[in-house]
Amino acid sequence: MILFFALCFVGVAIAGCSAFLIFWPLTLVHIRDRHPPLVAAFGPGAFLKPVALGWLLARRYRPLGDRSLSGLATPAWLSLLTIFFGLGMAALLWLLSLVIP
Repeated sequence: MILFFALCFVGVAIAGCSAFLIFWPLTLVHIRDRHPPLVAAFGPGAFLKPVALGWLLARRYRPLGDRSLSGLATPAWLSLLTIFFGLGMAALLWLLSLVIP
């Protein structure tokens, strides 16, 4: 039963990945069109660059005051947290299944 719940959390992580694949590219296109200094900071191909993901995780889009950017980046941030939460809980439950027979 524990492994079933671990698998359910993997499904949660997959749902987060789906949302991330929708909102993060939209956020990057908005940044490309309206915030050229950020494009220079991220460099080309910023989709999975640690600098860009760190910027998203630290929510550094909020001080920019662009409501459209916030509207795109906040769901991307939540989906990234959902991926981490789902995979983390699945790993913890898997470890628990090794301890509890």
